[in-house]
Amino acid sequence: MKYNLKPLNQQVIVVTGASSGIGLTTARMAARRGARVVLAARSGEALDQIASEIGPNATYVTADVGNEEDMRRIAEYARKSFGHFDTWVNNAGVSIYGRLLEVPIEEQRKLFETNFWGVVYGSRIAAEYLRQRGGALINIGSTVSERAIPLQGIYSASKHAVKGFTDALRMELEEEGAPISVTLIKPGSIATPYIDHAKNYMDRKPNLPPPVYAPENVAEAILYAAENATRDMFVGMGGKGVASLGQYAPRLTDKYMEHSLFEQQKRDEPEYPGRPDGLYNATNDPRERGPYPGMVRETSYYTKAAMNPMMTGALMLAVGLAASTLVTRSRRD
Repeated sequence: MKYNLKPLNQQVIVVTGASSGIGLTTARMAARRGARVVLAARSGEALDQIASEIGPNATYVTADVGNEEDMRRIAEYARKSFGHFDTWVNNAGVSIYGRLLEVPIEEQRKLFETNFWGVVYGSRIAAEYLRQRGGALINIGSTVSERAIPLQGIYSASKHAVKGFTDALRMELEEEGAPISVTLIKPGSIATPYIDHAKNYMDRKPNLPPPVYAPENVAEAILYAAENATRDMFVGMGGKGVASLGQYAPRLTDKYMEHSLFEQQKRDEPEYPGRPDGLYNATNDPRERGPYPGMVRETSYYTKAAMNPMMTGALMLAVGLAASTLVTRSRRD
């Protein structure tokens, strides 16, 4: 199918969760490359600061993605401001660290309102419009869309749901001949303020399991998908490796995670009661990067290869061979 995706410098791009982290990095990068951007998030103060910094190619809407009417306002404002939009990025998300049996159900439901229903609302609204003129719908999943991890169980569940919804929607739109490219981006651990914004039920401050990548890698993947019809893409070889290992050796992966991820997701600093988080309220924290104390990989060569079709086949073969070797060793052991 021909999607007729425009060059970035001719596009209007809507980005939810644009007040920090991946969304903010993507919006700035898109504007630098000539796109006009519509920023959406709950923090109007942060968005006003960001839009002023970007300049006339940016505007913003204060909105909660868990509210369908707010999402419709984003689409209407994009059309009012720029006449149309070409790419819609469902990026907004929140997380909770803690054991599933200890996190209150109402907070698990609230997380799903943002992470899952926000994607559903945004996708339906974007598809209504893009059916007529074509364009790209890009949903942000995660490595945990493929392989759940402990202590972020409800976040993992929400990203599994995003993957299922996105995959089904893609098939339905293709079957009807809609000119919409539907992409799922699956980042690994990314050095954004994510851990500062997460609700935390652990006794220590939350952390990201390594390897950790710079948010620019995710922004590059998103903007590549805005111009090139792409089914899905991992960001970071680490995430792809864990997903592959989980597929080919699930019990081995369980044991590895039980052994390592409970400690890797905790910093050596005590958590303090009442720390502000982003589950219910805007954080007003316009930072691209967060406080990860370890090494941050500025470039994911795996992701760069995925955006280069000539390199992808060789890289996938290497991943398959590595996963096969791990399975063989685990069975022998």
